[in-house]
Amino acid sequence: MLFAKGLQKMEKEWKIYTKTGDKGETSLIGGTRVPKYNDRIEAYGTLDELNSFIGNLRDQLNDEHLREVLLKIQENLFTAESLLATDPDKKLSRPLPFLTEPDVLMLEQEIDTMNLHLPVISSFILPGGHPLVSLCHVCRTVCRRGERIIVKLAVETTVDETLVKYINRLSDYLFVLAREIAFMNNIPDLPWKPDVSQ
Repeated sequence: MLFAKGLQKMEKEWKIYTKTGDKGETSLIGGTRVPKYNDRIEAYGTLDELNSFIGNLRDQLNDEHLREVLLKIQENLFTAESLLATDPDKKLSRPLPFLTEPDVLMLEQEIDTMNLHLPVISSFILPGGHPLVSLCHVCRTVCRRGERIIVKLAVETTVDETLVKYINRLSDYLFVLAREIAFMNNIPDLPWKPDVSQ
């Protein structure tokens, strides 16, 4: 009986469905109700999608350093999501985490380190050559989509400048990471050779 009461309490506290979104609305952090197609929802939802793809990529990598970097990126994406999910006009009862210049610098340092040994490129590169390389490019393109939504949102309302910079740098990192994974697997870049004969 006591155990059953405990289960009932847990079910009430941890119920995964709330039914509050059944009419197509959701709450921002701060309590403001908005449609689920709101640009803020679109922005953090896209970063959530990116986070899931990066988790998939991380799970398939054997390189411990790259796995650690990707885990840190996933944590930073959660921070970015929480910032985007917050109504900037509401005063919060507790502070949120935030992205910093050192977070951006970490991405830049990782890019520079990988580029030290990667072949110089002189053309666009086609995604592919290895499943992990392709997955990296999926992450990159989802990141770019997220960036477009965030930049649009920044025209309409307040968006943290470091967040915008971080997402921009992250797409660069993912491009170089795709090349790094190809390099580690002895897979040459696939250059785009446009047919100009027509």
